[in-house]
Amino acid sequence: MKIIRQYSEKAGLPPGKVVFVGEQKLRESKIHIIQYNKTHVTESDVQTIDEAQSLVNKSSVTWIDIAGLHQVRLIEDIGKAFQIHPLVLEDIVHTSQRPKLEEFDDYIFFVLRMFYFHDKKIVDEQISIILGENHVFTFQERSGDIFDPMRERIRSKKFRITKQNSDYLAYSLIDAIVDNYFVILETLGERVESVENDLLLNPSTNILQEIHTLKREMISLRRSVWPLREVINKLDRTESALIKKPTRIYVRDVYDHTIQVIDAIENYRDIVSGMLDTYLSSLSNHMNEVMKTLTIIATIFIPLTFIVGVYGMNFEYMPELKWHWGYWGIWLIMVIIAIVMVFYFRKKKWL
Repeated sequence: MKIIRQYSEKAGLPPGKVVFVGEQKLRESKIHIIQYNKTHVTESDVQTIDEAQSLVNKSSVTWIDIAGLHQVRLIEDIGKAFQIHPLVLEDIVHTSQRPKLEEFDDYIFFVLRMFYFHDKKIVDEQISIILGENHVFTFQERSGDIFDPMRERIRSKKFRITKQNSDYLAYSLIDAIVDNYFVILETLGERVESVENDLLLNPSTNILQEIHTLKREMISLRRSVWPLREVINKLDRTESALIKKPTRIYVRDVYDHTIQVIDAIENYRDIVSGMLDTYLSSLSNHMNEVMKTLTIIATIFIPLTFIVGVYGMNFEYMPELKWHWGYWGIWLIMVIIAIVMVFYFRKKKWL
């Protein structure tokens, strides 16, 4: 509902109007640059996009990482400096976009969803990637991400990426995002197994809440990964000169990983849906057991109540009323009836 309200604030504005839609997660936007080629790697933080533009050259690949999307003026400056279409800038600052790929003459624009753990919780954020001839832009909502291992490999100069073009860097970013889905799914799988075991032993409202949490997380993952398959497939089939032939082999590998992630999500989703049915069945079975016990008790007392009701009538000439052993005789009959009924129920395996 919060996102809907934020979208309503820009209703009536012209297309391409850059308006931030989302939750501000940083106080100030940050620009971090890694520049590399076969022989050297440099790294720096800059304050303005003009400084970043001055570093871009044809002899190196420049990775420009922007963290924090709420400073719209900075995004607009990037658009002016690198000739980026206003509709692309609009999509960058709308943090609830569906994963997609758009091709332009001088660059390719990606929107993806990045999942990772933050304070032991699964969070996701939008990450936008712009692939240019010698540079790659990444736009993130916050500073923390899953790309630190890749940065370390670039710094060590032992990574294949330092010998490749900017398209390989873009592929590596997408591959890191997709591979991290497996980390998320592994943790979710452990939680699913734990909840499944607890569900069989002791179904409770806490278990039901955990099932609903897992179900929401699976829906969120599925909503992010299904369009990603289309994005990767489109990237593999693109005729853009920005994607070199050697990189296409790696793109197909990412596509295979995406299919595996989708299959795993669907399997877990089916399991979680089945767990909800199992929970409802367990509650129903438990209620049936309770009703069965109460019904057996009531059935045992029906003939006893009948006897007591008969001898509770106030007729003067009823038989056995003056009998000396009448009270104890009635008790003996009722006990025998109860014992016989219990043995009968056990024989029928109702107890």
